[in-house]
Amino acid sequence: MTTKYTTEHAWINIEDHDAAVAGITTHAQHTLGDVVFVELPKVGSILRQGAVAGVVESVKAAADVHMPVSGEIVEVNEALRADPSLANTDPLGSGWFFKVKLSDMTEFDQLMDGPAYDKLVKNA
Repeated sequence: MTTKYTTEHAWINIEDHDAAVAGITTHAQHTLGDVVFVELPKVGSILRQGAVAGVVESVKAAADVHMPVSGEIVEVNEALRADPSLANTDPLGSGWFFKVKLSDMTEFDQLMDGPAYDKLVKNA
């Protein structure tokens, strides 16, 4: 499984040849603080890379969740909707936001790998 990252602090893992799981990074959830609400995209929505796919609200602020790649939303994490704190306790696991069927694999390939993202966060 390959994980890539965006400058908007989202992560994405390829699950199979054309589907991926996405969420917010550990850095994002630390910055936001305790997450109290998430708005997830509608299943079946087709969104372009960079488009707003949802919203995450915390005790400190609200932030848009941007699409890391273009594609169709094929599933959302209903457990996260029921318990938004999953974004804090396990942001890279059970706190995932949505699954997307990629429409352009080259967008995924152009995202940052772990070391590049770590460098971005360190320099922020």
